[in-house]
Amino acid sequence: MTPPSDRADPRAGAALVLRVCLPFLAGYFVSYVYRSANAIIGPELAREFGLDAAALGLLTGIYFFAFAAMQLPVGLLLDRYGPRRVNATLFLVAAAGATWFALAGSAMELTAARALIGAGVSAGLMASMAAFALWFPPGQLATLNGIAFSTGMVGAIAASVPLEGALRFFGWREVFGGLVALNLAVCALLAFVVPERPGERRPAPLSVQLREFASIGRDPAFWRVALAVGASQMAAVSLGTLWVATWLRDVAGYSRAQIAQALLVFGLAMIAGYLGFGRAADLLGRRGVSSISLLAGGVAIASVCLLLLALGVRFAPVALWSLYFGCATSVVLAYALYSRRFPKEMAGRANTALNVFVFAGMFTGQWAVGLVLDRWPQTSRGYAPEAYGWALAGLWAVQTAGLAWLWSGRRLFAK
Repeated sequence: MTPPSDRADPRAGAALVLRVCLPFLAGYFVSYVYRSANAIIGPELAREFGLDAAALGLLTGIYFFAFAAMQLPVGLLLDRYGPRRVNATLFLVAAAGATWFALAGSAMELTAARALIGAGVSAGLMASMAAFALWFPPGQLATLNGIAFSTGMVGAIAASVPLEGALRFFGWREVFGGLVALNLAVCALLAFVVPERPGERRPAPLSVQLREFASIGRDPAFWRVALAVGASQMAAVSLGTLWVATWLRDVAGYSRAQIAQALLVFGLAMIAGYLGFGRAADLLGRRGVSSISLLAGGVAIASVCLLLLALGVRFAPVALWSLYFGCATSVVLAYALYSRRFPKEMAGRANTALNVFVFAGMFTGQWAVGLVLDRWPQTSRGYAPEAYGWALAGLWAVQTAGLAWLWSGRRLFAK
């Protein structure tokens, strides 16, 4: 089987979707279920293991720390050995981590196991993008990348109402046992269904690849995007994968079932955002216009929403949070900006270099919010409602500073 041209036979294209796209998308779906599960099972873990807010934030955020630590090695591995081998191998590591998590008897074991999960799924999205670039023509890549991000949000949705429903019949340990089985099925698909990458060529020497890594760090545009996107995701993902659930419980008074329903709505809003921003960026690109304004505009609207929530606005909270999460997805356009800035053979390293900042921001935000919440005594329901205003204000300040930094260097991205 060879990569299709822009005029590929439709039957060959359908075969590629089944053999290439679906296995990688299935992997990213599973990784996002792992990422988001603590928003629902977090209170159960806190009660069973006696975790305070900082410990729960560290437990959830360590996934992102391990993910970030793996990004630079993953970039090199993808460019040297291809996405199929790298992703299949790392997903075995994730399965081991999830098994340990399900059997853990202490908070320390839980934290170490979640770090192992984060390391194991660290190539999920980047491997998908690398596989698409190998097998599909350039004119289809933006659409496929948007679908990949949306598939992740389907995983987030699965970790909302469906997960809450499963917890009515099974314990969280049994649920994680089911995730291990799904994880191993993905490993099998990647190993035995995905074809080997076409046009295999001898990779550049490691010393050359490392010098190319250094050239990314010397690009001023890289730092503008990386710091701004990392600041935005520090807020959006740390909230979306944990703290928005406790906010809905402690501030809005939602039950677990209502929280799960709200998380489902947020996931749908993010799917719409990923697809909408991606499509709008494609239209702008055809007119020779950089998507930097679109990226910045989405983050700006998200910042306004976050400021309103920090100031105590409680009107239509699900709608306001949905607008926030939907607009925050504009950061996905950063990958498209990078793809036009660096050579194709450096795509894996450029995107994983960006991911270092993205996931370091997620880890920092997750833990920092927990530290702030612990500054106030807990209530009978959970964390003190007034503490959330300070935590959200801190995230807003960091996100807005990142936006200002990006916008001040917008001329670097002019066509």
